[in-house]
Amino acid sequence: MEILEMQSICKEFPGARVLNNVNLSVRKNEIHALLGENGAGKSTLMKILTGIYTMNSGSIKYQGQQVNISGPKHAEELGIVMIHQEFNLIPQLSIAENIFLGNEKEFTTLGKINWRALTSASLQYLNQVGLKVHPKTQVADLSVGEKQLTEIAKALSKQAKLLIMDEPTAALTETEKEKLFSIMQSLVNQGVSIIYISHRMEELFQICHRVTVLRDGEYVATQDIPNTTIDKLVALMVGREVSERFPKSTTTPGDLLLQIENFSNHRLNNINLQMKAGEVVGIGGLMGAGRTELARAIFGLDRVSGNLKLHSKDGTSFSGTFSHPQDAIRHGLAMVSEDRKDQGLVLPFSVKENLALPTLNSRSKFGVIKHKAENEMADHYINLLRIKTQNREQKVISLSGGNQQKVVFGKWLETHPSLLILDEPTRGVDVGAKVEIYELINSLTAQGLGIILISSDLQELMGMSDRIYVMYEGRITGHFSRNEVTEEAFMGCATGGVQ
Repeated sequence: MEILEMQSICKEFPGARVLNNVNLSVRKNEIHALLGENGAGKSTLMKILTGIYTMNSGSIKYQGQQVNISGPKHAEELGIVMIHQEFNLIPQLSIAENIFLGNEKEFTTLGKINWRALTSASLQYLNQVGLKVHPKTQVADLSVGEKQLTEIAKALSKQAKLLIMDEPTAALTETEKEKLFSIMQSLVNQGVSIIYISHRMEELFQICHRVTVLRDGEYVATQDIPNTTIDKLVALMVGREVSERFPKSTTTPGDLLLQIENFSNHRLNNINLQMKAGEVVGIGGLMGAGRTELARAIFGLDRVSGNLKLHSKDGTSFSGTFSHPQDAIRHGLAMVSEDRKDQGLVLPFSVKENLALPTLNSRSKFGVIKHKAENEMADHYINLLRIKTQNREQKVISLSGGNQQKVVFGKWLETHPSLLILDEPTRGVDVGAKVEIYELINSLTAQGLGIILISSDLQELMGMSDRIYVMYEGRITGHFSRNEVTEEAFMGCATGGVQ
């Protein structure tokens, strides 16, 4: 029996139809995957279901009744709750306050909140998701993975009957992911249905029952998970066969590009590594291992002791540590951070303005920007990276996740770096855009660029790296070549064993 039937859903924005006769049917006690490339219409469809958008035409039947969802609060009252891909948390509030934000009434007497009761109640949901952090901790102090777990706890507190999960495992370790899957199965056993959106195809075969595929705003197919394959789903998503998920090219490394000696701070412990021009060096480990902290230290965002030696492609050399990212950029470093919306983009700015930000001085004279040169630069990267945008003036906030990530790539490529640090470059990016990013990595290494690839996706690390360093609690515990790394050996080092 269906808990949800969305029929012939259409949605138009000025100048564009983003959904055209889309269907989605979810059964009771089912985990139903919703697949599609970025821009396929998944988010728009879910925003209609949760009352954020109003559909132009179509119908929604929920629990056997026709419904007209008037807004997000109405959707929650119906038991439809969504965990968004981008965090919907207030950084200045505590974990407990975020979990019950908007639902404090049950802890309120005569206008006064019983904070002890609210904090105590939040522990139930934190324990369910395995987040071992005090509920009074401010959200601003949490890691990306801890924020994701807080979002899940917040959703569980609302007693959902239909739970929508958009990329919930993107920032989770394997242990946390398995815990989440256990929670999901428990919820299904209790009568909850789940719509599961993820670009990590392997997950669908672990946890989902059926899958619906959208492409370019239209319904393509619904299939039972046991009767399909990753290759079939990818073909349905992109409209063509994708021959290889990790199209790693073979390159011959050049001269020594980077050498790090004894990097240490409050999160790093005596880190030593090196890389050559044209190499992809992977940095792996579980959440909290120190991968992002290492990237920040290299790029001059965090103070660190030790020494960094850099030999840029323009023939210049550097020895020491960078005290500021501007110093790193001047010496040929660039960094795509793990959180593109908070750290990589200025969301109200246009595509062109974001692409131009790091290199404004190169296209200005006496403080006046040369707009023709800026337009040419923006058009170059829009075409090179195949950024799907109406034009260079479109606000970057309105782009899909994959296209936002391409804008971040473009702005750093314009600095003409010798070394590019990629921290979770394909997080929240669809399979088609992932392949495009991998092909871009190949073209950059073919030009002699060195790339540090930080990823929580082990298959991505193994598929795209020439060598992999494994971290655990701020130190290097393993170092593997592409040919010798195995999942077992990697996980052994990632959990504290030493190679």
